[in-house]
Amino acid sequence: MKYLPLFFNLKDRPCLLVGGGAVALRKARLLQSAGARVTVVAPAVAAELAELAASGGGAVVEGHYRETLLEGKALVIAATDDEAVNQAVHRDATRRGVPVNVVDNPPLCSFIFPAIVDRSPIVVAISSGGQSPVLARLLRARLETLIPKAYSRLGALVGGYRERVRDRFGDINQRRGFWERVLQGPVAESVLAGREEEAATLLEAELEKDAPAPAVGEVYLVGAGPGDPELLTFKALRLMQQADVVLYDRLVSPEVVDLCRRDADRIYVGKERSNHAVPQEGINALLVRLAREGKRVLRLKGGDPFIFGRGGEELEELSAQGIPFQVVPGITAASASAAYGGIPLTHRDYAQSVKFVTGQLKNRTSDLNWPELVHDHQTIVFYMGLHRIEHLCRQMILHGKAPETPVAVVQAASTPRQKVLTATLETLGEALARNPMEPPSLIIVGEVVELHAKLAWFNEKAREARFAPLALREP
Repeated sequence: MKYLPLFFNLKDRPCLLVGGGAVALRKARLLQSAGARVTVVAPAVAAELAELAASGGGAVVEGHYRETLLEGKALVIAATDDEAVNQAVHRDATRRGVPVNVVDNPPLCSFIFPAIVDRSPIVVAISSGGQSPVLARLLRARLETLIPKAYSRLGALVGGYRERVRDRFGDINQRRGFWERVLQGPVAESVLAGREEEAATLLEAELEKDAPAPAVGEVYLVGAGPGDPELLTFKALRLMQQADVVLYDRLVSPEVVDLCRRDADRIYVGKERSNHAVPQEGINALLVRLAREGKRVLRLKGGDPFIFGRGGEELEELSAQGIPFQVVPGITAASASAAYGGIPLTHRDYAQSVKFVTGQLKNRTSDLNWPELVHDHQTIVFYMGLHRIEHLCRQMILHGKAPETPVAVVQAASTPRQKVLTATLETLGEALARNPMEPPSLIIVGEVVELHAKLAWFNEKAREARFAPLALREP
């Protein structure tokens, strides 16, 4: 994050605007809408700008910029086409510790203006960090269509009740529950329908209700997918935003974790081979304890929680303890590895079935039904098999699978770390020696792997387009 997004209280505070033209006028309107008192300095000031400054309790100084005008100012904006003046404003403001913005010149700015969706008191700000203001404005336009104007009235209504609600409910979880009922129920619907008096009556009625007794919380078992946050479901995102506590494992990408509610407690419970941060029994007990404290607990798992994710074990414990829960499926690693690797799991000409198999059983063996796995015209996907990959290949050959059967190893599918290695059952060991792969990696065995060369789309160019920082600037 290049800039920390903040909201600056400028009400009745003096600000300096250097420049007297159309650009300065736009900035003056923005400052005055926030309640600032704007002093404008320029050799010539447009009449509309002068009137605006005067109407907001500001002033106009006709003449050249000088450092003494910064005295007592909360911030300064330079909106001129004179580079020497812009440099002087930046230099003087920096020396005095006054926040400064030089329009269209990010290197001379200590703060920048975002694109704004104004539903005061609700305000949404979008910034590209100066990389692409045009893109920020396009996103703002999209949000303008998604956020009704009535949210302004809703925000004003509930804002008037904050103190009373704080006095009524001493517990923060009770307050949060109250506001969620209000903002997702009939009160909000009445405001959005234009029935504000009715909404106020409903809100009063909600406030007079007896405070609910502390309730058992709930657990959300959510599949986080393979790593790319854009592959999350809408329901997953909604629950991630309302959970009080997040328990996440090693396979959940940082980008996905960052989408959880900012003030939620985050607990890492990841497991990797021979190194379990928290044993499974401890995770089960922690889920129960947190839910009994009345918290909404998000159990975030990489891939899908019901495909080799031990989600069933956790829910068995929750069910036995009477803890309510929800399950949100995610894109499992097999689907992601196949899709991002350009390897269809089934294909009319190659495979009519697919099997998902774990490379390591509960007792740390791999005593699998090998005769079933070597049938023709099927695809086998091995989870957690990277450290036993030569054993898996050898057993398949011993049980009748052709040594020249194509194999692919897909590392970290859908992420910048993705790699795909193809070989055969016979040559995979040598290929891995030359090109080592790291967990998490899945192994795909079958004729469908031959399609990788033709269908691979998530190549270096695609990864760069998807993950590289934006490099565009507004002309």
